[in-house]
Amino acid sequence: MMSLSIVIPVHNEEEQLKITIPKLIHFKKKINDLEIIFVDDLSTDNTSKLIKKHIKRKKFIKLIKNKKKGLGSAISCGILRSQSKYVCIFMADMSDDLKDLKKYFSEISNKNLDAVLGSRFIKNSYVKDYPLFKFILNRFFNTFVRILFFSEYNDFTNAFKIYKKKTLLKIFPLVSEHFNVFLELPLKIIIRKYKYKIIPINWKNRKKGKSKFKINELGSMYLFTMLYCLSEKILLNKKK
Repeated sequence: MMSLSIVIPVHNEEEQLKITIPKLIHFKKKINDLEIIFVDDLSTDNTSKLIKKHIKRKKFIKLIKNKKKGLGSAISCGILRSQSKYVCIFMADMSDDLKDLKKYFSEISNKNLDAVLGSRFIKNSYVKDYPLFKFILNRFFNTFVRILFFSEYNDFTNAFKIYKKKTLLKIFPLVSEHFNVFLELPLKIIIRKYKYKIIPINWKNRKKGKSKFKINELGSMYLFTMLYCLSEKILLNKKK
C-alpha cells in the first residue's frame, strides 16, 4: 500500500493541466510514495488525451473515466480506486498550494488523525483575488453551517483536505452529486466525531480556465446535504 493518493476531478481542464501536471510531477520529489489519480468527469476537450501522454512516462499518474457525470461521483470513484493509506482531494485549478499538502501529510501521518481540514479563514492563512461577492457569500454560508452544527471549523466549501482512506470508507456512500460533496465529507467527519485537526492554508483564485462552480444552481444541493447531515447528527445523538 502506498502512502498518499491525490485525487483530482477534471472536466474540460486541458489548458489548466498544462500547468498543473508538471507541478504535481515536481511535487512527487517531496513525497515519493504517492499516486496521482485524475478522474475525468466526461470532458469534451483533450483533457484525457493530455493526461495519457504523461502516463506513458510517469507510471504514478493514473486516469479514471467517470461513467456517471457529476463531481460527487467523480470524487467517490477516485477515492474507491485509490491504493494508499491517505487520500487528498485536490482541484486541478491549482488554487490551493502544494506546500500545504506537504503539511497535511505530515500532520495526518505523524499524529494518527482521521483528517486534516484546511481553512483559508484562520490566523496565518492567506487568500488572494477572492471575488468579493463570492467571499461574502462564502463567509455567510460557512458561519451558518458552523452555528447549525456547533462546529469550530469555518471552511467547509473548499475541496482541499486530506483523509485517512479507512475512515472515508466508513462514511460512504456519499449522497452529494456536485460541489456539495465538499460539504458532506468534513461534516460527516465532524458529526461522527472522528479525530481531525484544523490548519491554516493558502489560496489564490484560478488564472486559467473557467470555474465550474455556479452559485445559482447549487443552493438547493447544499441545502440537501445540510439537511441530510443534520438528520444523521440527530439520529446519532438519539442512539447515545
